[in-house]
Amino acid sequence: MYKLLTHNDLDGVGCGILAKLAFGPDVKVRYNSVASLNREIEFFLENDSNETFLFITDLSPNEENEAKLHQYYSEHGNIQLIDHHKSALHLDEYEWGYVVVEDTAGNLTSATSLFYEYLVSMDYLEATQALSEFVELVRQYDTWEWEKNENRKAHSLNSLFYLVSIDDFEETMIERLSTNSHFDFDEFENRLLNMEENKIERYIHRKKREIVQAKVRDYYAGVIYAESYHSEVGNELGKEYEHLDYIVILNMGGKRISYRTIHDHVDVSKIAGHYGGGGHQKASGSTITDEAYKHYVLDTFPLEPIKEDAKRNRYNVKNSTFGSLYKNRKDDTLFLYPKGDNWIVEQNKKVLEQPFPNFKEAEIFIKRNFEAWLVRDDLFVEYLIQEVNKK
Repeated sequence: MYKLLTHNDLDGVGCGILAKLAFGPDVKVRYNSVASLNREIEFFLENDSNETFLFITDLSPNEENEAKLHQYYSEHGNIQLIDHHKSALHLDEYEWGYVVVEDTAGNLTSATSLFYEYLVSMDYLEATQALSEFVELVRQYDTWEWEKNENRKAHSLNSLFYLVSIDDFEETMIERLSTNSHFDFDEFENRLLNMEENKIERYIHRKKREIVQAKVRDYYAGVIYAESYHSEVGNELGKEYEHLDYIVILNMGGKRISYRTIHDHVDVSKIAGHYGGGGHQKASGSTITDEAYKHYVLDTFPLEPIKEDAKRNRYNVKNSTFGSLYKNRKDDTLFLYPKGDNWIVEQNKKVLEQPFPNFKEAEIFIKRNFEAWLVRDDLFVEYLIQEVNKK
């Protein structure tokens, strides 16, 4: 008999699907939140038979249960933990732990991809084209490689996962992966996914008008309240407001925080770790601790949302040799223009002492320090006319 304790997101449920394909009725799968895993481990240690083989995937125990699991393994064996988060790397030191963040080819791993390799290597499961395609879609979504590879199918798989119940998703995938030679969506699912994409776009558009900016410890964060689509919201807001180091998504009902970044110089797993959480370099989470509540709720609640840059401009555009005009709520004008090998910033017609090597660094500076936004063409033209008339 086998038992699997795994996460309740797409990657965790991917492990559950593989387990049921490998072991059929001989496996019991329990899907858990980060918080509920330790209760499940304690229940297993107190109530399950010593002959039951325990798998833990995509989640890590706390220190107390880590010690209990090691003691249990020393006495009975029958434990295998498989994970891919940086925060779980210390568990790789145990015989019963297998934690790999990046494979030998340099690809980021997921729990589903690692569990698939394990099951195939142990002859519990036969590799097929459909299974391999499914596992790769899960891996690319969970590691956010799907965006770099423009693999919308991976994103659609996650969207489908949240459109139906876990039981329905699991049942559908097991049947499809057991019978089909390739993995694909059916006609009804494609229609459903198109509707969901439109819904996500509208949701993100609304959230772009609600995000606030705050300096938290060493980084600039964008803070937003959102109950749904955390990955999509975090990714799109990160691209819209590139000057921010990371995006904080507050789910007040669930008392959880999601951290997302599009930048390589920021590791949000370390930021989440400061508040007792963890995860990946570009996608992590934590509970809302007292300190997190102060940093991201109390200190940011009075702040005004960030103003979006003007869209569809023809003249006042970024990185222009004619210069780019910005304003802020204090009605300061910030004019960025190239001069020689540098970019110069004028605040209210006064040149700031600090030059910048490129437009991007100049813009990041004014957005972080002045919370300025690119103005519409008509204001830009009016500004230029005033400058010409003065000469």
